[in-house]
Amino acid sequence: MTSLVYCNTLLFSETASQLIASNKEKYDCGRDSLKTRSNYWQLLPYIQPQWQTIVKGFIGILGYVLATLALIELAGKLATPFGRGNVIAIAQLAFFLAGVFLVRGFFQSVQDIYMAKAALQVALALRKQVYSHLQKLNLSYFETAKAGDLSYRLTEDVDRVGEVVNKLFHDFVPCVLQLIAIPIYMIYLNWQLTLATVIVAPLMGILIGWFGERLRKFSLKSQNRVSNLSAILTEVFGGIRLVQAFAAENYEIARFSREAERSLQAKYLTERIKAIQIPIVGFLEALSALSLLLVGVWQIQKHNLTVTEFFSYLAAAALLIDPIGHTTNNYNEFKQGEASVDRVFELLAIKPTVEEKPDAIVLPAVTGKVEYRHVSFAYKPGEPVLKDINLLALPGEAIALVGASGAGKTTFVNLLPRFYDSSGEIFIDGVNIRDVKLDSLRRQIGIVPQETTMFSGTIAQNIAFGQDSFDLEAVEKAAKIANADLFITQLPDGYYTWVGERGVNLSGGQRQRIAIARAVLLNPRILILDEATSALDSESEALVQEALERLMHKRTVFIIAHRLSTVRRCDRILVLERGQIVESGTHEELLALERRYARSYARQFS
Repeated sequence: MTSLVYCNTLLFSETASQLIASNKEKYDCGRDSLKTRSNYWQLLPYIQPQWQTIVKGFIGILGYVLATLALIELAGKLATPFGRGNVIAIAQLAFFLAGVFLVRGFFQSVQDIYMAKAALQVALALRKQVYSHLQKLNLSYFETAKAGDLSYRLTEDVDRVGEVVNKLFHDFVPCVLQLIAIPIYMIYLNWQLTLATVIVAPLMGILIGWFGERLRKFSLKSQNRVSNLSAILTEVFGGIRLVQAFAAENYEIARFSREAERSLQAKYLTERIKAIQIPIVGFLEALSALSLLLVGVWQIQKHNLTVTEFFSYLAAAALLIDPIGHTTNNYNEFKQGEASVDRVFELLAIKPTVEEKPDAIVLPAVTGKVEYRHVSFAYKPGEPVLKDINLLALPGEAIALVGASGAGKTTFVNLLPRFYDSSGEIFIDGVNIRDVKLDSLRRQIGIVPQETTMFSGTIAQNIAFGQDSFDLEAVEKAAKIANADLFITQLPDGYYTWVGERGVNLSGGQRQRIAIARAVLLNPRILILDEATSALDSESEALVQEALERLMHKRTVFIIAHRLSTVRRCDRILVLERGQIVESGTHEELLALERRYARSYARQFS
């Protein structure tokens, strides 16, 4: 089969895609299965910075194609000495052919090296961009997103995009150039013979376009299924203790098996499309090759073509087999890779719900005065969590938030570092938090959560989390204030002890004291304690409570607590109910009211 079939294939593929795009099927992920424009175009900003490397690779491509044309010419010249049995002439031509093969191989190495480098840089830039973008998204997104799916997109999907770009640079482009240059040479040799081989081109183009679209569709389904599997694995392995505690192993096995079977079915559909395509395309190739032989003999008989020219023509056709096959495979891979491109750029299309103003200022060092003015918030429209909250917290004041689960306590404090945006206004030292840069705001607010998150690294790195470089003496001082120095120094490597995944080799009290040490090292003027001692035993609680009292000194503190014993010494206690402040005062004042707080206190200490 000759090249013009595939040259026209590229034109007819687009037509086929447009014909197929008239269908309105839906993917499992809820998007249209066919798009009017490929997301590959969005890769251009990542490709452009690599233009110098690509130019070097393109020089290698041109050398490779020119060397291929020289091979065709030399192969044709072998016909005459071969027919006459001239061994010397054949040996001379063979020597030249070997030299051209070496030159061709050199240029191929050049194109492969530089194009691979460009593709890897594109994948790296894309991965960094996606990860950076995810860091800017808000808590509301991560509350519903699947960690396994995000990990799959950042690893497997981005790798697939890099592989496709690599194919495009070092394989597809050289093949396309060969499919242009060699047919021109073939037309020069005999245009009638070339014209006779393009009969099946329209059908070939439509078929390749049709197969390609279905490959993209089934690949997207397959990748979504695999990412679901990854999400299940992340959830189960992260909560394996709960799974075993509830004897839910068989339930999880069944859930995993169902998703694995769905993944298998999606992959099977992809492979079935490939299996059907190969014999159909192969039959059309054979049909074209047969027409080439018949018309070639006819042209020789009519003296429109010499035997030497026919040998060159056959050599050209033979050298087209490889780029033709690669072009078909590359097209299929591009359509499969398009699913990964879609999934990656789907993440980049998500907009943060909390954004800095273009003219946002850096929040200067604050004293800790916090004011809520008519603040209301709802996660879902029509379902308010906070209603018209007004509060003035003075510097150094400790304020406790108490109330039943779902009263809005955690939402109340989450609005302060702008994890969410609300109606109304929040001020710190008289500055509206919407007017300042997020990092300058959050660096002045320390948070000690109920469940401390530990990251892979040393204990010192975990205490100095978020700092590229840190002073070990300052870390040790912070740990002493947090009552953590004693247990840290008893570990085999002290502050350089490696913390296992999620800190499972540390007790809850130890992790909590490390969280306090983090806050001490950050030295914020505003502090949020979210149930910081609720999950600890009495001994650990005493150590943590002592550390917290040191940490709270001369800071504005918001304390969320269910244990009312931990808030008795606060300057003010706010009782929240259904998103509203229904009581406010000191411990003694609220007991004297004999209302909600007094009743709750009596229940806990009856």
